[in-house]
Amino acid sequence: MDTLLFFKAVLIGLSIAAPVGPIGLLCIQRTLAHGARVGFVSGLGAAAADGVYGAIGAFGLVAVTQFFVALATPLAVFGAVFLGWMGVQLLRADPAGTMAAGAAAPAAGRAFLSVFALTLSNPMTILSFIAVFAAMGGAAGAAPASAGLMLAGVASGSALWWLTLTLGVSAARRKMDARAMRAINRTAGLLLLGFALWQACTVLR
Repeated sequence: MDTLLFFKAVLIGLSIAAPVGPIGLLCIQRTLAHGARVGFVSGLGAAAADGVYGAIGAFGLVAVTQFFVALATPLAVFGAVFLGWMGVQLLRADPAGTMAAGAAAPAAGRAFLSVFALTLSNPMTILSFIAVFAAMGGAAGAAPASAGLMLAGVASGSALWWLTLTLGVSAARRKMDARAMRAINRTAGLLLLGFALWQACTVLR
């Protein structure tokens, strides 16, 4: 049963990480611009933020859950501003310089923290994890061993997705020239600005 529970959680982790939203888009762009290492570390930032919210939900930390949900609006505003800033940075990026100079790549810690903060700006993720764990038969506040096993599985599934994605994108990167990277940067920048605008409109409603 423990093995089955773990693999169920792995599939959940894959399904949570796989949809290509602003985080996936950012990790793809970073992989193309700076290589698989930076892209994968960025993805791990998202997985770590999911892990924080997942732990809060799995262990039934009601007070902490309520605290983050109460901060939903300011966190969403922060996320929208952060997304918009990243979109502008991509629109202004020099693809030729980025691809030629390894020094242009963001430090691993900065790449991790930026995506961690961006993912953490969506506190409603806690409620998603509570629903997921309940559907798996381990509702919030389940036995610590079961909750810990589910979290390990979710983290493993998420990390597996980011590793697979970045390795695949990195293979395609070898065929990219500066012109293609310029088009990708502009497209990614515009999409991130679109996500930022959509999130800002959601907050205002």
